[in-house]
Amino acid sequence: MQATAYTYDPENRTGSVLLDDGTPVEFGAEAFEAGGLRLLRPGQRVRIETEGAKGDLRITLVTLQTF
Repeated sequence: MQATAYTYDPENRTGSVLLDDGTPVEFGAEAFEAGGLRLLRPGQRVRIETEGAKGDLRITLVTLQTF
């Protein structure tokens, strides 16, 4: 699934993304580290992997979207 980086805290390695429908979803450090990223800027397109249903969506991986 694709999303747009919305917030990122480099100290805690946590943040949030906006799904394409505008829904914000937070991610933890473990999801950020699973993607192998070192930095994330708001506005960047990312690829995410998730678990759960829409109301209880949990991000398990965040990485940069490549074309």
